[in-house]
Amino acid sequence: MRATRTTLRRGLAAAAASSLLAVAATACGYGSEAKDDDAQSNVSAGGKKLSTDTVKIGYFPNLTHATALVGIQEGIIAKELGGTTVKPSTFNAGPSEIEALNAGSIDIGFIGPSPSINGYSKSKGQSLRIVGGSASGGVKLVVNPDKIKTLDDLKGKKIATPQLGNTQDVAFLHWISEKGWKVDAQSGKGDVSVVRSDNKVTPDAFKAGSLDGAWVPEPTASKLVAEGGKVLLDESTLWPDDKFVITNIIVSQKFLSEHPDVVDAVLRGTVNTNKWINANPDKAKASANSALEKLSGKALPAEVLDPAWESIQITDDPLAATLQAQADHAVGAGLLEKPDLNGIYDLKPLNKILKAAGQPEVADAGLGVK
Repeated sequence: MRATRTTLRRGLAAAAASSLLAVAATACGYGSEAKDDDAQSNVSAGGKKLSTDTVKIGYFPNLTHATALVGIQEGIIAKELGGTTVKPSTFNAGPSEIEALNAGSIDIGFIGPSPSINGYSKSKGQSLRIVGGSASGGVKLVVNPDKIKTLDDLKGKKIATPQLGNTQDVAFLHWISEKGWKVDAQSGKGDVSVVRSDNKVTPDAFKAGSLDGAWVPEPTASKLVAEGGKVLLDESTLWPDDKFVITNIIVSQKFLSEHPDVVDAVLRGTVNTNKWINANPDKAKASANSALEKLSGKALPAEVLDPAWESIQITDDPLAATLQAQADHAVGAGLLEKPDLNGIYDLKPLNKILKAAGQPEVADAGLGVK
């Protein structure tokens, strides 16, 4: 298992990149439409406007985007923007958020590693920069305990991933290869049957018995547990220090160039939000669930919310080395041509803020702007 963990460290980030080709965003969400959350648009009471009247922020209605959920709901981000208005929009899939960023419909986005890699790669390094971290972890292998007792029992079973080439799909394909098993990446056929199943329908399919398990993000993993599943593996255990990027913060290069003061203010807001979340986990969990209820019309029940929240780590660190690893794994799975990720990060604004706050700076793993 130690060997498995070591290799995954080098490549699991391919998972992120994998999303690239196919569907880069399933790691964080479902569906594909974007929705303007005008009711949540907010501006700090009083305060001087920065270099633009409005900053348009995109994110997913998902716990792995807790920084955005809580930061917007609690007004922590708006406070740093003074008189500049926050205009939020929610997305259900990474490709649509990248399209919105490229079109100027949003300026800053919270998004998974795979769509970040995909967007950067497809634009030949011209579309976006990753300027900060947001969340780590929150991905689990959940199985039917009546059919699967150990990891070796997965052979011959039907295991779901959210989508061909998405972050979890690549992570699972890599894990399978580490076991020495063979699976055709495109068809999902082989020693394990990899079934691509939308996170919205996976719990029902699992309950009906048509799936034996799933390698999925939260809160889908905890929904499966609520249906009688058992967590057989937490992906974080496969990574150095049990950390890997699941959500980071991107900004269009145009907006970063034209409005660096606004980007700085948003990053101060996210750093303050993350600090508040980590200092007040119960209040933050309730705030995130309240935001989810407003966005989706339904709050998560405690049996799903509590374990899902517990497995997600909120962090300013984008965990750049794990992004490179995920990209490598996507390449290894044959789902992505080797991308040039040089320059994908610009962490100078974040590190300036962290330093001023007396916090340690974060690294770009050699992938930062020169």
